[in-house]
Amino acid sequence: MPELPEVETTVRGLAQVLDGRRLARVTVRRPDMRRPFPQDLGQRLTGATVTGLARRAKYGLIHTDRDDTMIFHLGMSGRWRIDPDELDKHDHLVLETAEGRVLALNDPRRFGSVDLVANGEDYAGFIGMGPEPLPTVEPSELAMRLKGKGTAIKLALLDQRVIAGLGNIYVCEALYRSGIAPGRKAGSVGKARLEKLAAAIGDVLEEAIEAGGSTLRDYAQPDGDLGYFSKKFDVYGREGEDCHGCGSAVRRRVQGGRSTFYCASCQR
Repeated sequence: MPELPEVETTVRGLAQVLDGRRLARVTVRRPDMRRPFPQDLGQRLTGATVTGLARRAKYGLIHTDRDDTMIFHLGMSGRWRIDPDELDKHDHLVLETAEGRVLALNDPRRFGSVDLVANGEDYAGFIGMGPEPLPTVEPSELAMRLKGKGTAIKLALLDQRVIAGLGNIYVCEALYRSGIAPGRKAGSVGKARLEKLAAAIGDVLEEAIEAGGSTLRDYAQPDGDLGYFSKKFDVYGREGEDCHGCGSAVRRRVQGGRSTFYCASCQR
């Protein structure tokens, strides 16, 4: 599933082709993905000029000069393809610029979504979200949001109300770097360790973005290049392999229905 670094990489790739460009044609090739496409999507976007792109948590935002913003989520297997040789059956939304560039939203499993909101309108998906983890989360903010929580720190960090955009891969990696056991109660993590955790979250996300994300299952960057941060994983997906820090075997457990990878010796 594309996580925050993959979405950030996607937005940056799209910006190179879309920012400042007029959308000459917008084609919806099926009625829905996870949810129906907005009925007036084509009408409102065709002829509009893209004024900027951004990211909020794991959502990409495409702003236009018509005071509309298209908000997309890549779901489990979604990605944008730039100038594909030909469209395939999983290209569900196609944007064509006045310069002849083609961008296709491809999602074989159709867990992604596309919404269109007027600027200034509250988007339901953003209500109640916590702060962005980049460029950094202040340790004091993190401490305030975790105070009194009896849930495991791993699960607390995956709660989008605590920090927006964190996903399974990068939480595992950040907890390893900060030496915190994934099952430790969130409210019991002390100040010094929270400072390490806040720094680790920012560092691991920035490194993943620099590496183009982590290529897992179907994800690739818009230009087709594959991210290579997965080659730098300390624990994620490395069950039974040696810990880079102490040599003990990396372990796996299930928390909240998701696999957690950790080192029982290095993380306390």
